[in-house]
Amino acid sequence: MTSSMQSLPLESVTEIIGGGTPSRNEASYFGGEIPWATPTDVTRLNGMTISATKETITSAGLKNSAAKLLPAKSVLLTSRATIGFVAVSSVPMATNQGFINFVCGPKLIPEYLARWLLTQKDTLLSLAGGTTFKEVSKGNVRKLRIPVPSLDEQQRIVDILDRAASIQRLRQAADEKLKEIIPALFVDMFGDPASNPKGWPMTTVGDLIESADYGSSSKAHDEATGLPMLRMGNVTMDGSLDLRNLKYVELDPTEQAKFTLKKGDILFNRTNSKELVGKTGIWDGSCEAVYASYFIRLRTKPDLMAPEVLWAFMNSKHTKGMLFGMARGAIGQSNINSKELKAIRLFAPPIALQQRFSQLYYDLKAKAAMSAAATTAATSIADSLANEVFSAA
Repeated sequence: MTSSMQSLPLESVTEIIGGGTPSRNEASYFGGEIPWATPTDVTRLNGMTISATKETITSAGLKNSAAKLLPAKSVLLTSRATIGFVAVSSVPMATNQGFINFVCGPKLIPEYLARWLLTQKDTLLSLAGGTTFKEVSKGNVRKLRIPVPSLDEQQRIVDILDRAASIQRLRQAADEKLKEIIPALFVDMFGDPASNPKGWPMTTVGDLIESADYGSSSKAHDEATGLPMLRMGNVTMDGSLDLRNLKYVELDPTEQAKFTLKKGDILFNRTNSKELVGKTGIWDGSCEAVYASYFIRLRTKPDLMAPEVLWAFMNSKHTKGMLFGMARGAIGQSNINSKELKAIRLFAPPIALQQRFSQLYYDLKAKAAMSAAATTAATSIADSLANEVFSAA
């Protein structure tokens, strides 16, 4: 920060306003024309501008609660439980008590304040107190000091960070689009598995696999010794692998040989909540790894079924609905066993067509990996840029 740069407490450059909730016992307080934000409205935003809310309140609700009508261009900061999310209102609105809100004075551009607040999340979390849930108070926030350059410089910083955020959103949209292509390709090449419109011969999972084996029950640990062990959380609901939170296990040579994964192995999550049981991943061979007992590992007969086709079938909307119906067990813990899994019926297209799908699958996965890397880079650049410009402001 240059010697001429001002660093001022938030209370000196903004009006700081809390929120409130009208009594839920009075129906006439809700359903009016005043947008009324809750933290969920902000955490679900794609961008930083909020123009509408899930709930609205009436003038009577506003009058008979701690909620205040904030002018357009107010800055909303989530301050309770979910701390550090930020939005700028484009219309007058109120908020519940899960916010600290700011109305900027003449020295501060709202979008500049919003961008700066996003860089202060760690500070806000360190200030939060409470036992049932964390909350940061207006008293703690009002003394935070913000660098206050000229209005022209503030606008320049906002423009730079907006461009960075726009690139980040485009990358994320591209990632989501790629995720939709493989399921669509599967249906285009083979038809909807619910109706088999192309008339492929029908068979069972059991007839198309060489083996169906349960994983290791050895306890995994955080220390990176031994081999990574794939657990339930390492396969996402859409069948992707998430290897960011791996645990490790040390096995004797016999067990290690028994449970080591090979590229193309199908991992079926046999026990989980009813909504999640049946998650199915495919091992990419990116490293040597084993799998936990929550999974059944399927290895297909290569002359009958390409593993990528079986993976796509297991992740189809039709099969997911079928698996939900099959899952049985107590609340919070459902199961599908190996016998039930092998009895699932599916079509068996010609192996040459399946192999063509497999090639396209890996081509798309390679593009998705490049896109994900670009998204990560864009996010890192945006975060670094924000810290850099505010430290230099």
